[in-house]
Amino acid sequence: MAVTPDVPTGAPVAIPPAVVVEDREREGRFRRLLPEGNPLLNALYMLLLIGLSIIFIYPFLWMVSASLKPREEVFDNRLIPRHWQSSNYLDVFRGVENISVAAPFGRWFFNSMWIGCAAALSVTVSSALVAFAFAYFRFPLRNLLFGCVLATMMLPGAVTMIPVYLIWNHFHLTGTQYPLWATNLFGSAFYIFLLRQFFLGIPRELFEAARMDGDNYWTMFWRIAVPLAKPALIVTAIFEFKASWTDLIRPLIYLRDDSQFTVPRGLYSLLGVLGPSGGGHGDYQVIIAALVIATVPMIIIFFLGQRYFVEGIATSGRKG
Repeated sequence: MAVTPDVPTGAPVAIPPAVVVEDREREGRFRRLLPEGNPLLNALYMLLLIGLSIIFIYPFLWMVSASLKPREEVFDNRLIPRHWQSSNYLDVFRGVENISVAAPFGRWFFNSMWIGCAAALSVTVSSALVAFAFAYFRFPLRNLLFGCVLATMMLPGAVTMIPVYLIWNHFHLTGTQYPLWATNLFGSAFYIFLLRQFFLGIPRELFEAARMDGDNYWTMFWRIAVPLAKPALIVTAIFEFKASWTDLIRPLIYLRDDSQFTVPRGLYSLLGVLGPSGGGHGDYQVIIAALVIATVPMIIIFFLGQRYFVEGIATSGRKG
């Protein structure tokens, strides 16, 4: 007969570690089988998410479907075309004979691409330089000057449209593509604010250590600030490329020659030529096919840069 040793009442009993680990694993497996939170709320959340996704995706699906239909069936609201006509995409690029415009869509696509890249690169570099100066240097009236920069965001674009046009006209550059991107060489108030907040999150000790090692201000900016601010710089470039790619107002104001048109300006001219108001037969399937082609670069850029959006805006710039 085994003898049980006397244990004082209320004294803690040691539990073998193996038993504790086994109980925790069993509890973890049980919790994974249960839904997190209220199941009814989770179901409502999923239904809301699916519904909003359908609302946002439906216009694009309709546009793709309409681009594959003949002229008579473009607006029948069927997602699956009754008759397929993939030649609409070829008609976009065939030029004068088919779509009755002086410049083909391929030329407009190239113009939008290089103007968007130039605008994104110029505004990213210039805004980063100004933002780094506001974040690092300590000089009199710094906050006042930064406030003046932010105050320019309060001015609507329509207020400065005429003065800016007069400036470009004074330099005889109206009718060229320079006004569509060269203004970005002077930075943008929104991007300066975004990048300055990111640069302020970088520990100042990194710059002080670089100064002790003999770095100048340019090398500190290029070797320390730029690598640590990479997500914010990429977000800035993507935002500006998208703004340039979809801009219609400035091309309408400055561009005169069909060969200089961007995609939005070219689509506007297509609408005028192919629409009934311009003497056309309402070949909207060609215009919609061009819209689908113009949307593809934005989708690709979003998927390539989506992981930088949250990191570039939500983080403070501190690394590791």
